[in-house]
Amino acid sequence: MEITERQKNILYQIIEEYAETASPVGSVTLAKLFGVSPATIRAEMARLENLGLIAQPHTSAGRVPTDAGYRFYVNNLDNSQQFPENQYRDHPEIIPTERNNLSRGFHALEVRVSSQSRTDAAIKGAVDALVDLTGNLGLATIGGQLYLSGISRLFTQPEFVDTRRVQAVAKLLDNLEPWLREAAPGEALNIFIGQENPIGKNSEVSLIISKFRSPFSDRSYIGVLGPTRQNYSRVMALVRHAGNMLEDIL
Repeated sequence: MEITERQKNILYQIIEEYAETASPVGSVTLAKLFGVSPATIRAEMARLENLGLIAQPHTSAGRVPTDAGYRFYVNNLDNSQQFPENQYRDHPEIIPTERNNLSRGFHALEVRVSSQSRTDAAIKGAVDALVDLTGNLGLATIGGQLYLSGISRLFTQPEFVDTRRVQAVAKLLDNLEPWLREAAPGEALNIFIGQENPIGKNSEVSLIISKFRSPFSDRSYIGVLGPTRQNYSRVMALVRHAGNMLEDIL
């Protein structure tokens, strides 16, 4: 895919602005940020739209990212080695306050987990912390047991005023555990964006899950489910950090 550096930066700005505001991003806003005319921005946006990376919803003058746009963004986050293997435990993308809040989700476990009740507490604490920090639905599966938290938080986000999307998410959740058991995603971090989801394709959500090692199952996962409108860099780092902490505790 041929894309100039300025087009890439405009795409990234649209993604990041849309994540914050949930409103289509217009050329005037971008022109001020890039120090060029709105006409120049519109021409660049037209190229991004032709590439399928952004779209114009309805009659709005602004643009929003597509699934392909998010995928391009996420792939380049990984390719820039923002998350190298040997630095998983020290994510600069997570500010100290957030890291401390995530760590507090494990406070009941002090050193090591030696009982099922403490295992449950560790996983529940991690999932609840992800819900608090991301506003998404938090989930974990270990040893055939599925942990979910934050459904009400997820559905307060503006995307879910559409009942069709709510129903599609419900279908995805109904089939999530058996799908994870069958598919067994093998990467340290797995990201399924919108139509990439094997179930609930029309739900317009992203599933971000980290596989982690545990003595209870070789298919243990923790992650979040939220709208495709995400701060991917931050959420990916939080999910990975949660998985690493669970590995240390379990």
